[in-house]
Amino acid sequence: MTTQRPTPQLDLIGIATADMAASLAFYRRLGLDIPASADAEGHVEVTLPGGLRLAWDTEDVIRSFDPHWKSPQDGGGRIGLAFLCASPADVDATYEALVADGYRGGLKPWDAEWGQRYATVADPDGGEVSLFAPLG
Repeated sequence: MTTQRPTPQLDLIGIATADMAASLAFYRRLGLDIPASADAEGHVEVTLPGGLRLAWDTEDVIRSFDPHWKSPQDGGGRIGLAFLCASPADVDATYEALVADGYRGGLKPWDAEWGQRYATVADPDGGEVSLFAPLG
């Protein structure tokens, strides 16, 4: 008889950042409660509602345990995050506020065929962040 192993559960999403303070400032604008004192840290974690953790590591911290690690050269991210907004209008307002604050807009808000108001912005390290809300 074969013993079945427990199924792994998603517990943490990690973000590699070139500038911790800039990255944390971006995610604070999206409502994450991250203390200002974390800006000077090499590793930061927050626990999200539901228990999932989001963590940031500076490139130097990553290289401290993986000396062969290289940052993405093409400007694209390997992990995309999606933030649920309160309404379609909130997608527009959040996108506009982030772009006005100097963050790079990606897809401008639009009504997606899958039934969401949807937009993308880039975090300070070029990671894609989606903003969405159900239509109607």
